[in-house]
Amino acid sequence: MKLLIMGPPGAGKGTQAGKIVAEYQIPHISTGDMFRHAIKEGTALGKKAKKYLDQGLLVPDEVTNGIVRERLSKDDCTKGFLLDGYPRTVSQAVSLDEMLFDLSMKVDVVLNIAVSNTILFKRLTGRRICKTCGVTYHISFNPPKKEGVCDECGGELFQRKDDNAETVENRLAVYNNQTKPLLDYYSAKGNLYTIDGEQDIDEVFNEINQILGRLK
Repeated sequence: MKLLIMGPPGAGKGTQAGKIVAEYQIPHISTGDMFRHAIKEGTALGKKAKKYLDQGLLVPDEVTNGIVRERLSKDDCTKGFLLDGYPRTVSQAVSLDEMLFDLSMKVDVVLNIAVSNTILFKRLTGRRICKTCGVTYHISFNPPKKEGVCDECGGELFQRKDDNAETVENRLAVYNNQTKPLLDYYSAKGNLYTIDGEQDIDEVFNEINQILGRLK
């Protein structure tokens, strides 16, 4: 079962990825995991990636694609995997298809968790974190008993810079602009499944299970 999971910031992608890998016993492979793995192993590509990351630069496609190939060649991926955060562009998707072909694999299903920008904006801008103990709250979905005060330790709650309205709007715009061509690419291949991410968490996973059940 070779899967990709996609979804905008705040769609609950991480939660669903955790449920999928637990249910189907396949490795969850994120871009960050792949970079850390290659750097830790000291591979030639890992060393190249480290140079860019240490400077705060984006890792070029040539290096990223190579690291993905290294990771997918590992024994734990022979029976399946869940790719998260890659590919991000059509060019990377084409490279992924080519490397999987060489490995006698193919992408079975692309799961796209869709949530409206209005809901995403509310989810992301409503997050608050305790400065003292790090507990996370949400002003609408999981509010503290007293506004601005942590239930656990009485610490002050704050909003992260990347959760403010302007930053969230930019994050969503960037995601939507980058992702639409990718969704079109997989839709044309016939393996794209879009899930309503505005449902309850368990309902979203139930819908995913129904899709993946057809592969068994």
